[in-house]
Amino acid sequence: MRITAAVVEEQHTPFVVRDVELDDPGPGEVLVRVAAAGFCHTDGLARDGELPFPLPGVLGHEGAGTVVAVGDGVTSVREGQAVVMGWPWCGECRNCLDGEPRYCLQLGALCFSGQRPIGNSGLRTTGGDPVAGAFFGQSSFATHSLATATSLVPVPDGLPVDLMGPLACGLATGAGAVFHTARPLPGSSIVVYGAGTVGLAAVMAARNSPASTIIAVDRHASRLQLARELGATEVIDATDTDPVQAVADICGGPADFAVECTGIIAVVRQAIDSVGMRGQAILIGGAPAGAEFSADHMTTLWGKSIVGTLGGSGRSQRLIGGLMDLYAAGRFPIDRLVERFPLERIGEAMEASYSGAVVKPVITMPQG
Repeated sequence: MRITAAVVEEQHTPFVVRDVELDDPGPGEVLVRVAAAGFCHTDGLARDGELPFPLPGVLGHEGAGTVVAVGDGVTSVREGQAVVMGWPWCGECRNCLDGEPRYCLQLGALCFSGQRPIGNSGLRTTGGDPVAGAFFGQSSFATHSLATATSLVPVPDGLPVDLMGPLACGLATGAGAVFHTARPLPGSSIVVYGAGTVGLAAVMAARNSPASTIIAVDRHASRLQLARELGATEVIDATDTDPVQAVADICGGPADFAVECTGIIAVVRQAIDSVGMRGQAILIGGAPAGAEFSADHMTTLWGKSIVGTLGGSGRSQRLIGGLMDLYAAGRFPIDRLVERFPLERIGEAMEASYSGAVVKPVITMPQG
C-alpha cells in the first residue's frame, strides 16, 4: 500500500516527507495506522550515523495508533484496537525467557538492521528501490507501520492515543529505571541528572515511589521548575553550582540513588560521585560511540554499584500498561511534557528537541 513517511536519504541530511510503498503484514505482524510518534534523540543518533542503521530509511520508534490489519496467527490484538508499539524481542533467547525482553540477544538486529526478521524491510520507494525500515521494529515516522504483534501494548479506552507513543521508549526508560532498577525503599533519596524526557519521567516515577527526597539537576531553569511541579522535592541548577556538593548538603551525605540521563561523560562522573556506600548510580543517557568514563576505585569498592539500564527493563506490557494506568489516574502527567508537530514539520520538532525548547516533541500523522 502507498503511505507517507519521513525518509532520511543520507547521514546528516533533513527528513524528506514523501510517499513510499509498504507491504501487507506477514505472519505474526500487525499493520498500524500511526496516530503519532515521539521524537527521541536516538532517532537523531541513527540519522547521523551514531547507530548502525542503513540509509535511506524511515526512523521513529515511539509510535502509537490503531490496528488496521493483522497477519496470520495474530490473536493478541484485533483490527480497530488502539496500541502502543513497544520494542521488538525474539521471545526465544535466555534474556527473553528470563522476563527481560529489553535485553533480547537479538535486539541489535531487530532494532537497527533495517529489516524485519523475515529478511526485508517491507518498505520501498514508489519506483521500487528498497528503503530501510523496522527501526526498533516499527519505523513509525509514517502514516502506517508494520510491527510484530508481541511488541504491542493495548491502549485503554478513553486515553489520548497520540500521547501514548513516548511510553514506548523515553518515558518508559526513565520510569523503569526507578521502578525496576532502583526500587527505592521508604525514606530513600534519588538524584536525577538531566530534566529532559527521560529525567522527568524518572522524577514522576520517584514521586510514585516511597522515596522521600527527589532531586533534579539541570541547567535550564524552566525544566527545573517543571521538575518541581512534577514531584522533585529539591532542584539544583548546575550552571553555577557543584551538584555533587549540593546533593551532599541536601541529603546530609551521599544520595541513595543517582539516575544519569544526559550521556555527558562529566555528568556521568558527577552521578557516580553523588552516591556512596551501598548507593547505586544508574546510567541511562547515551554517550557518543566509543565514549568511556572513570570512577574512583576506593569509594566504588566500598559497596557502591554502577549499573546501566536499557529501555526501563522488564516487559513492555507491564511497564507501559502500568504507566498508562498512572496517567489515567492523574499520577503520571505525560501531557505536561509534550508539544505536537505535524509530520511535515518533523525537522522543526527535531531542532526544538535538541535546543531544549520542547521536552518531548510528538509528531502527528495526517489521517486522511
